[in-house]
Amino acid sequence: MRRELHAEWTKLRTVPGPVRLLIGIVALTVAGSAAAAGAMECPSAGCGQDAARVGLFGVQLGQGLVALLAVVAVCGEYSTGMVRTSLTAMPRRMTALAARTALLAGLTSAAGALGVLGSLLVARLLLPGNGFTPEHGYPPLSLADGPTLRAAAGSVLYLVLIAVLSAGVATAVRDSAVSAGAVLGLIYLFPMVVLMIRNEDVQRLLWRLSPMNAGLAVQATTTLPAMPIGAWAGLGVAAAWAGAALVCGGLLLRARDA
Repeated sequence: MRRELHAEWTKLRTVPGPVRLLIGIVALTVAGSAAAAGAMECPSAGCGQDAARVGLFGVQLGQGLVALLAVVAVCGEYSTGMVRTSLTAMPRRMTALAARTALLAGLTSAAGALGVLGSLLVARLLLPGNGFTPEHGYPPLSLADGPTLRAAAGSVLYLVLIAVLSAGVATAVRDSAVSAGAVLGLIYLFPMVVLMIRNEDVQRLLWRLSPMNAGLAVQATTTLPAMPIGAWAGLGVAAAWAGAALVCGGLLLRARDA
């Protein structure tokens, strides 16, 4: 697999798109969190806001670029026809897919970690000015706090799962536009559809099945008993989506011609 990893790394670093998307993931995540932290206010004690979740809001924006990164990495070869050359040089298709997915996961985890750390730093600076003070029950955000550390680490892991999910979908579909539309629809439109359901039991069930709603439950640090799904169980749902997409993509990659 070392050979396949080197080949995938060479392909990714020699085209400008992935590099720009990785920078964009960090920038958009931090910018989104800064906007949320600057807009949210806590004028009095017990305002009911989750400071860690506010500070990590940018992850919801950054995940879109994570999806696009995976789609570009997978579908770029199909649009140019270079996939035939790649499969000739690396005939073990499952190993090649595993190498590509592992590389995407590693790059996403690095960019995600920078974005999450930057988000928490920005939120730590901005939130006190909006009333998130110790007097109102909000100590400064810190990774030394267990729930905040879990929210941060879980957010990075969630972004990695979105990358794996997107790689699986792109491998199965093989078209950039359709793959991007499918993944972005799943992570952004699915939660909107859930909100349109009037039946509370059905809404709660769909909320638990949504990869974004369930996966980002890991960011919650307050009112945990009221959440429709637990933090790690929610990441398990996102992992199930990612695993299913990758298995489906792998089976189709193995069965079809280039």
